[in-house]
Amino acid sequence: MELLPIRRAILSVTDKTGLEEFAAFLVSRNVELVSTGGTQKMLEKAGIPVTAVSDVTGFPEILGGRVKTLHPNIHAGILANKDKEDHMKTLEERSIRPFDLVCVNLYDFAGAVERNLSLEQAVEEIDIGGPCMLRAAAKNFHSVLVVPSPEWYPAVEQELRTNDTKVSLEFRQKLASRAFDATSRYDALITSYLRP
Repeated sequence: MELLPIRRAILSVTDKTGLEEFAAFLVSRNVELVSTGGTQKMLEKAGIPVTAVSDVTGFPEILGGRVKTLHPNIHAGILANKDKEDHMKTLEERSIRPFDLVCVNLYDFAGAVERNLSLEQAVEEIDIGGPCMLRAAAKNFHSVLVVPSPEWYPAVEQELRTNDTKVSLEFRQKLASRAFDATSRYDALITSYLRP
């Protein structure tokens, strides 16, 4: 798919810089928003319409937030190839709606290290669901736009303005590469921290 229409987005971010404005822009383009915990609360406080991830999964966040997006209703919606009829048929049969945009940035593990937290406390700052969503969306860039950092919000907005709320394949591939870069750097930091 050369031009991907953006109709539904999932947002789950630690760094909330510029998020309110970005989310408001998406809503102004008739994009439906789904979100997690703190991100959802921030958007609701700003008066931005958003659906809770737990409403999509039919399951509450559990284990102190360790498990919230790790669910087929989220990941099938991210990983479905929109050019494959059997993928879309499976979503329809399972009443799963696809996502077109995944906006995720990761828990601040570097900050945890800088604060000299105990090993047990630092481990709680290792993001699991975030990297999974980033990697899934980046893998499926033919069908999904991944936005791995607030620095990309202006470029995404420009792309959506220019292309009538659609994004080009070239742009999606570019941001997919940045998402894989973000997760690889994140894993390298954790590896270095945990290595005896």
